Amino acid sequence: MEAADFSTLGAAGHALLVVFDPARFVFLVIGVLFGLFLGVILGLGGILGLSLLLPFTFTMDPFAAIAIMLGLLAATSCSDSIPSVLIGVPGTVGAAATILDGHPLAKQGKAGEALGASFFSSMSGGVIGALCLAVSIPIMRPLVLAVGTPELLAICVLGLSLVAVLSSGMLLKGLAAAALGILISTIGMDANTGVMRWTFGNLYLWDGIEVVLVALGLFALPELADLFASGAKQIAQEGTKATRFSQIEGAKQVLRNKWLLIRSSLIGVSLSSVPGIGAAVIDWIAYAHAKRTVKNADFGNGDVRGIIAAESANSAKDGGHMVPTIAFGVPGGPPMALILGAFLVHNITPGPEMLSTRLDITYSLVWTIALANVIGTALCFLFANQFAKLAMVRVGIIIPLILSIIFIGAYQSNQEWGDFYTLAVFGVIGWVMKRSGWPRPPLILGFVLGALIENYMFISFERYGIGWIFRPFVLIVITVSVAGILWAGWSAIKTAMANRSERAAVSFSMPKAKNLFTILALLVFVAALIGSTSWPVRSQLIPQIICWTGAICCALQLFMELRGGAVQAAGNGGMAHGGETSAPGFCRRTRTYVMWCTGLLAGIALIGLLPAVLVFQIAFMRLVGKERWGLILPVSIGYAIFMYMLFQHIVHVHWPQSVIGDLMPRLRSATRIL
Repeated sequence: MEAADFSTLGAAGHALLVVFDPARFVFLVIGVLFGLFLGVILGLGGILGLSLLLPFTFTMDPFAAIAIMLGLLAATSCSDSIPSVLIGVPGTVGAAATILDGHPLAKQGKAGEALGASFFSSMSGGVIGALCLAVSIPIMRPLVLAVGTPELLAICVLGLSLVAVLSSGMLLKGLAAAALGILISTIGMDANTGVMRWTFGNLYLWDGIEVVLVALGLFALPELADLFASGAKQIAQEGTKATRFSQIEGAKQVLRNKWLLIRSSLIGVSLSSVPGIGAAVIDWIAYAHAKRTVKNADFGNGDVRGIIAAESANSAKDGGHMVPTIAFGVPGGPPMALILGAFLVHNITPGPEMLSTRLDITYSLVWTIALANVIGTALCFLFANQFAKLAMVRVGIIIPLILSIIFIGAYQSNQEWGDFYTLAVFGVIGWVMKRSGWPRPPLILGFVLGALIENYMFISFERYGIGWIFRPFVLIVITVSVAGILWAGWSAIKTAMANRSERAAVSFSMPKAKNLFTILALLVFVAALIGSTSWPVRSQLIPQIICWTGAICCALQLFMELRGGAVQAAGNGGMAHGGETSAPGFCRRTRTYVMWCTGLLAGIALIGLLPAVLVFQIAFMRLVGKERWGLILPVSIGYAIFMYMLFQHIVHVHWPQSVIGDLMPRLRSATRIL
C-alpha cells in the first residue's frame, strides 16, 4: 500500500471506512473469536495466539493483518476474567487480581453480576485506552523520550511500594513476601555480570522462571486444593446464573463507579506506555490504587469495585502498549513484539512515518482496539449464562478438567519437564502461604518488578553514577513510595498498640503450624544471604539488600506471633475461602488431592502428557466424582481429542518424553505424543 498524506480527521475517517470494509471486518471478528477462546483456556493467552496468527498475516493487506491480530489481543483481555471469576484460576496473568473479588462473588451466587461488571469494565477500559492512543501519540513522544532508566526505576519502586496496600493489613508479611518474590526473580543468569544465581547446576533455571508458572502455582493449585478439601459438591453453593438482569446490574455498578473506572483505565494506559511494565503487574497496581482510595470498601470478600479497577486497567493496557511501539518501534510489552513484526512484514515503519504519511494505519489501530473490545464484550454478555454454569458443574468433573488444563498450559512455558516441577513447587508455596495467613499478591508483584528494578538500577549507576537519585522526578516518586510504606507501618503500629492495651497479659508461646511459613521464609533469606556472598558485588547487591530486608521483616513478624501479639486470622491476602480447615476430613482430603496431583505427574512420566491426562480424568471422575460412564467417556475422550488437535496440529508442541516412549521408540514415532 502506498503512503499518502492525510489530515488527522481525514486519516481517522479513512481508517474507519477501511476497518468496516466487509473483507477486513470479517478478519477482525475472527481475531476476536480466537481471542475469546484463548482467554478462557488457562495458560494460553495473547502471545501464543499472535505467534500462531503471524505467519498467516504475511499475505494479507496491512489493515486486515492489524485487524485480526489486535482483535485477538483485545478479546483475550476481555475473556480471561471468566475463569478468574468462576473457578478462581487466572485465564492469563493479567487477570490474577480479578480473582480477589470476582471469585468470592461467584461463590455467593453472584457470578452474573461479577461477569457483567468484568465485561463492561473491560470494554470501557479498552475503549478509553484506544482513545488515549488516538490523542497521545504527538504528546507522548517527547515525554517518552525524556524518560530514562532512573525514572523507570522510580516507577518500579512506586509499584513495589503498593505491597503495603495489597497486604490486607499485614505489612511485615507483605514486605517479606515481596522480598521473596524479588529474590525468586534473581534466579538464573545475571544479565549484567553473567553469574549464575541459584541455578544449582540446573540448565532449566539459567533463563529464570516464567511468570505464568508462578501465577498458576500461587493461585490456581491452592484454590483447587481448598475446593477439593472442602468437600463441596460444586464451586458455588447457591444458584449461579448470569441472567440478563444480573449482568446489567453488574454494568450499572461500573457506571456508578465511573471515576474509579476512568482512574484505573488511565493507570493502565500510563503504566503500559512505559516499555517493560507488562500485564502481570498493571492490574495489581490499579487494584491497590482502588483499595487505597475507595471508601467503605470490602476488597477481597466480593467487592465489585475490585473487579472494575483490575479489569479496566488490564484492557486499557493495549492502547498504552501501542504508544512506544508506534512512536519508537520499541515494543511496549511482549505481545507488541509480534505486532511490530507484522508491521515490518508489511513495510510499516514505526516512528515519524506513522505520525505523518501513515496516519491512516495509526488510526486503524485505534478503531480496531475499540471495536474489538465492543464486539468481544457483546459476545461475552451474550454467552455469559453458559459461562456461569461452569460454577455449577460438579467438583468431580471440573477439578480434573481444570487440573489438566493447568498442567498442559504450564508446559507451554518452556516445554520442558522443569515446568511441571516449578508449577508444583509454587503450588506448595501458594497453599502454605494461604493456610499460614500470608498475602500472595505481594510475592507475584515483587517477582515481576524484581528483574526490572535490578536492571534499571544497574544501568542508572553505570550511566549517571550516584547522581541519578537526585533527578527531580526520581526524588518525588521515591519520596511518595517511602511515605506510603511509612504511613502503612505507622497505621499498623497504632493498631497493634490498641490491641495490646485490650489484652490483660502478653506471653510467649512455642512455634505453631501457623508460624510455619514465617520460619521457612526466614531460613530462606538467611541461607540466600550467606550463599550470595561469594558473587561479584554487582551480582550480590540486590539479593543482599532483599535478603536483609526479608529476614528483618520475618524476624519481627515471628517475634510478634510468638509473643501472643495480634495476628491476623489465617487467610490468603484477599482471597476468601470458607469451610473448616482444621477438621480431620479437610486434612485427609488435602492429602488425597496431593496424591492425585502426584499421580498425574507420575503418569506423565510413565505414559506421556496427553495419555496421562486422559487416564487421570477418567479415574478421577469415576473414583472421586462417582460419575456414570455415559458422561465420563464422552467428556474425557472429547477433551483429549480437542487438546491433541490444538497442540499437536496447530501449536505443534514438542511433548515431554515418557518411559513407555523410551521403551517403544516405534510407538513414539507413530503417535508423536510419548
